[in-house]
Amino acid sequence: MPLIRFAFVRHPVAYTPLADCRAAIMGKDPVTGKPVLDEVIAGLTSPLTAEEKKTGFIERPRDRFVKPDTVDNLQNLFRDSGWTDYLPIILPTEQKVAEMLKGTSHMPDEPVGEMRPSSPHEAWSFDVRKVAINAVMAGAKPEFLPVILAIASSGVTSLFTSTNSFTSMVAVNGPIRKEINMNMEIGAFGPFNHANATIGRAWTLMSKNLGNGGVPGQNYMGSQGQGHSYTNLCLGEKEERLPPGWKPFHVQKGFKPEESVVSMFDGWNWSNVGGFESTKDRTIKRFFESNTQCCGATLVLDPLVADILYKELGYKTKEQFQDWLNKSVGTVKEDYWGAISGQGGAEGPGGRRAKEYEQANAGVEPFATWLKYPEGAVLPVSRNVQVNILVTGGETNPYWQGGSLRYIASASVDKWR
Repeated sequence: MPLIRFAFVRHPVAYTPLADCRAAIMGKDPVTGKPVLDEVIAGLTSPLTAEEKKTGFIERPRDRFVKPDTVDNLQNLFRDSGWTDYLPIILPTEQKVAEMLKGTSHMPDEPVGEMRPSSPHEAWSFDVRKVAINAVMAGAKPEFLPVILAIASSGVTSLFTSTNSFTSMVAVNGPIRKEINMNMEIGAFGPFNHANATIGRAWTLMSKNLGNGGVPGQNYMGSQGQGHSYTNLCLGEKEERLPPGWKPFHVQKGFKPEESVVSMFDGWNWSNVGGFESTKDRTIKRFFESNTQCCGATLVLDPLVADILYKELGYKTKEQFQDWLNKSVGTVKEDYWGAISGQGGAEGPGGRRAKEYEQANAGVEPFATWLKYPEGAVLPVSRNVQVNILVTGGETNPYWQGGSLRYIASASVDKWR
């Protein structure tokens, strides 16, 4: 839809007082100089032009090869064209791409899927060869290609065009983890393993080159950006160290234990939190009370933490612990009420809780008491968020990591062997 109609709305909008937002809407478009509301009405009601009525697909033919040149010049060409993550790449020569394609039985021109940075953006489609090209650029081995193809087939981008600087994560389950020697031990998230690093990096390169993303100010809007975006968070679940009764993540999602599967996540934040020390420790609960503001809750536990949860706290399945967290994690006062009295805000006093805010001021319980709680207090209101749990790590200490990441999708690796 190259002629889609739109009106420019000035940023920021979040955390901006209602009066300022209204003034922007009632004012003029800073790009065209026309009244914003007039543009909105005209866009919705003006008859379509002959050009706008055209249907079909936009063809963008591109030469399959660039002109021969020196290695340095070609590295510069790829970098300056925006085809890289601005780190040196492996140049995708015809020979290297052919070698990469040996990692799958699928034909080079077979369609894989399509990807876009968010739902309003145009989706780009791609085939096996194009995925292989990006796998070469990332430095992957041919045996990693089925995993990378599975990620591509999901259509999930690692460069989501939110003004939030999202973190993305890919988790691998099943036999493929060991076949390609993924790191599920010490430093699983770090720069210490070929498969982990290049699979995660390939996801970012595909999100740019095959998924119409990664151009700041155009289709990537993260205000400060995200360092994880270079290789994303990429891990294999250490299934062999799950406590008895704890299912691997892909089995929780309906796959068979012997299947190889990739699962994708994204969200607001990720933290290396620390220890899980005793049977009385509830640090995970407290962490999510202050951090699960959006998306969902995802935990990656060292096997030692999983052992404590199983042996000492009595959680015989992942689902039991997930259920306890879901019901026990409360809501910080400021998150519940949003903009509170005297502060205004984009949503007005009370934020999304305007009705409860009025009841609180009228003395209706429990809202009246909740409004009197000090800032930072946790209200007994379950967030009812999606909780995801994976287990991996080197067992050097009972540590865990977590963040406000939601589960997006899973895809079969075996399909792309």
